[in-house]
Amino acid sequence: MAVIESAWEAHPGYRIDLVPYPGVARVWHGDLLLAESSAALRVWETDHVERLYFPETDVRLDLLETNDHHTICPFKGQADYWSLATSDPPVEDVFWTYRALFPQVAGLAGFLGVYHEKVRVELETRWPDDPRAVTTHRFPVWGDQVDLLTLMDVQPDGDLRFVAPGYHERSRNVVEGGQLLGQAIVATAKAIPTQQVVSAHVTFPKAASFDGPIDVTVDPLRRGRTFSTVGVRAEQDGALVCPGLILMDAGAADVMRDALPMPDVPGPYESEPYDMRVTGRDLRIVDGAYSPDPDRVGPPELYAWVRFRDDPVELYLRRALVAQATTHWTIAAAMRPHAGMGEALAHVTLSTGIMSVALAFHDDAPVNEWFLYANRAIWAGRGLVQGEGTIFSQDGRLLASYSVQAMVRSFATAPSALGVDANTVM
Repeated sequence: MAVIESAWEAHPGYRIDLVPYPGVARVWHGDLLLAESSAALRVWETDHVERLYFPETDVRLDLLETNDHHTICPFKGQADYWSLATSDPPVEDVFWTYRALFPQVAGLAGFLGVYHEKVRVELETRWPDDPRAVTTHRFPVWGDQVDLLTLMDVQPDGDLRFVAPGYHERSRNVVEGGQLLGQAIVATAKAIPTQQVVSAHVTFPKAASFDGPIDVTVDPLRRGRTFSTVGVRAEQDGALVCPGLILMDAGAADVMRDALPMPDVPGPYESEPYDMRVTGRDLRIVDGAYSPDPDRVGPPELYAWVRFRDDPVELYLRRALVAQATTHWTIAAAMRPHAGMGEALAHVTLSTGIMSVALAFHDDAPVNEWFLYANRAIWAGRGLVQGEGTIFSQDGRLLASYSVQAMVRSFATAPSALGVDANTVM
């Protein structure tokens, strides 16, 4: 093997992160299982797509053949390849490994990477308390529940200032409005820990990108013993991406109690699993109504069951997780009654985006138990959509309610004519 010069010293900002996947990963070619492991690694590398690596002992090497192909990575070393020769036609270079790794990536020793473009790679999450709850995600995923929490759990960066880290997401480099809403909730709760966030109203004047940090400033406009009104300002690279107004409450006993009843819809195990690329989150859509098919029509409503693998101790993190998905459903619900419309057209022929969210919290429940988003689009016209939503625990308690305004407009110039695609920030 030739001596390979390391590029680490010349590129000190380069990163390769090895992240254990907390579940079972599998590699399939058709019905043939090529690898299965509970010790797989997600590998995040600067300027590269995410890859999954398997312990060599968990790969069916008896089904593979080594070949003469070798490549050089200046950050890892020389890669040697295996092909699936038993298939018809053969699949070249399915797996690879580095036998002489640089010290910075020594954790990859004994692991094989896999080209998910050539075979089917799946990640499975199980809930140990419920054998029916098995969630399968096609790799590459957006990330895990841990990643979602890390992005919303903003950290102090001065007096009443917080920062959220950037992320390695590459499939579509746009931060969802629900994540910015969650960050505003967490920042406000940390700034005034003696009160709870009971409502929030935020707008999204400019798209934020994943590959840079987001700065969040909290401005207590009026602090009281019972209620406080707080302004929040989220910026990226000096540009405003999410201003908001938050109401805090010290809490009180019931004077009266009443709530909207939970809608009568099929339960989570009677609903269709939907892969939104977040491991550690189980998502089920009633009647499979969240569909990209532009010719599938139905009433302007969506019902989605959600639960997470882990239940955070902090109330503000549970509420951030609940808030994050409030921006998922309104546009799709509004499109349902209209033939020829569908989520698959978003960012292709239609310019779509969430413009504002108003959210009120009413009760609390563990997020590792099922809860239901009930969403209805009540208006579509003039390039805008208005939606109303309620969130219930599985036992029927009303946890939160929200209102969403969104934009759905035709492109004046198609993205393809501008030399960009649906994944480009415009």
